[in-house]
Amino acid sequence: MCARRFLLIIFVLTLLVAAGGFALFQFGGSVLRKQALPTVPYEAPPPASGPDYVQADNWLNLPDTVPPGPAQWKPQGMGEEPADKVEAATFYIHPTTYLQRDRWNALLGDRESQERAGLFVRSQASAFNFSRIYAPKYRQAAFGAFLDTGKDATAALDLAYSDVVRAFDRFLMQEPTAPIILAGHSQGALHLTRLLRDRVAKDPALQKRIVAAYVVGWPVSRTADLPAMGLSACANNLDTRCLVSWQTYGQPANTDLITSAFEGTTGFNGLKRRRQDIICYNPLSGSDDDGVTGEIANFARNDGTLVPTDSSLSDATLVQGAVGALCRDNFLIIAGADGKLPDLGSYVLPGNNYHVYDYALFWANIRADARGRVNAFKP
Repeated sequence: MCARRFLLIIFVLTLLVAAGGFALFQFGGSVLRKQALPTVPYEAPPPASGPDYVQADNWLNLPDTVPPGPAQWKPQGMGEEPADKVEAATFYIHPTTYLQRDRWNALLGDRESQERAGLFVRSQASAFNFSRIYAPKYRQAAFGAFLDTGKDATAALDLAYSDVVRAFDRFLMQEPTAPIILAGHSQGALHLTRLLRDRVAKDPALQKRIVAAYVVGWPVSRTADLPAMGLSACANNLDTRCLVSWQTYGQPANTDLITSAFEGTTGFNGLKRRRQDIICYNPLSGSDDDGVTGEIANFARNDGTLVPTDSSLSDATLVQGAVGALCRDNFLIIAGADGKLPDLGSYVLPGNNYHVYDYALFWANIRADARGRVNAFKP
């Protein structure tokens, strides 16, 4: 697919992904569930029928391929970077791209969902392409699995996660010693939280290799989740073996739909989740504690927002200093330098929720943040 068209598709698809990944939080209700839930019961696939991650065809991106994988894309407007080689490997988990209702999990042979997944790798995982990037295909849970809490939805999410775990095992075989960056968004971030709990937290040697985990677009509780995930919260932009997470909102922000669904649920360590414990890391300030008051004035610290260059959204460039951000009441609140935000497209979700743009708003800062942590990392 032509590189000049990918951003148009990215923004449209990310809207759909956000509606799927966060529909339980954002919309809910019997009408949406009726329209989006799969029309058939969950049917477990035959044993050992999942993707073989020894095969390159079961990866959306692998390092050192010819032609380069989608994660090697770089936007216009990037400045010169240090020439020194960065020794690190990134494991990236893409968000939901299967939007049909005919099954609970996507088939790896579904062309449309795999093309969409490749585009997400291009727009999000590319922030880490100073490192070797591994992005697996997996039998992702369908759009409707996020609108239900029954056994079918649970089974669909468990199947998707089982593929992620096996892909991660293959990743570790391919990268037995390198420092590791973990990254995901929406459904991908959800699976990443489980991977941290089940694998990283239980393996001290693996913990020591984690540079940072970017759990973006999914709420993480500092008290009810994090203690069971094997990492601390990143306190600054040079901290390592730690986790960052944020959810982005414009002003005025109405976060009630998310917090009402989050509040009181059971976290990984058995405690109840609370709104005031949601982790918020600001990629502009490099801090997880901006406070709850104050004006947004750090626009100059934004090294580049991924912005379409024309009304057709056919291309994009990095625009510096256009967006400021502040962690306020556990959410990342944004403002535009000239009083309004740049024209990213019309895909803002209810409540001024910029979930769609969690990566695009801070693309260059995410890149610098991760690279700085790799340089500061000590095995």
